[in-house]
Amino acid sequence: MNSTAAVAALGALAHETRLAIYRMLVERGPDGLSAGTIAGRLGIPPSSLTFHVQHLHRAGLVTQRRVGRQLIYAADFAAMNGLLRFLTENCCGGGAAACLPPVPRAARRQAGKTAP
Repeated sequence: MNSTAAVAALGALAHETRLAIYRMLVERGPDGLSAGTIAGRLGIPPSSLTFHVQHLHRAGLVTQRRVGRQLIYAADFAAMNGLLRFLTENCCGGGAAACLPPVPRAARRQAGKTAP
């Protein structure tokens, strides 16, 4: 992924409704959800859903397929992983310790104890 595609993807996700749609689709997995199901779960009119999901589609974050009369949308996991790789490709430039999550204080105390 290049910076232009990353900006488009991040821009598409930078809206509360689109982020909710995308998270719902990621949770659902590769099978995706119908447009009607998404609209119903989020309580938004179909025309608004179309606007938002098309924005995600143009950014390459979701796929769209027709099954009968229904449009099924699914997260494009390759695109999602590409965005994550782009965002983290220079991770640990400050050393390997920079990439590790912080250790909670209680875990540090427990690690300092030795077994009898």
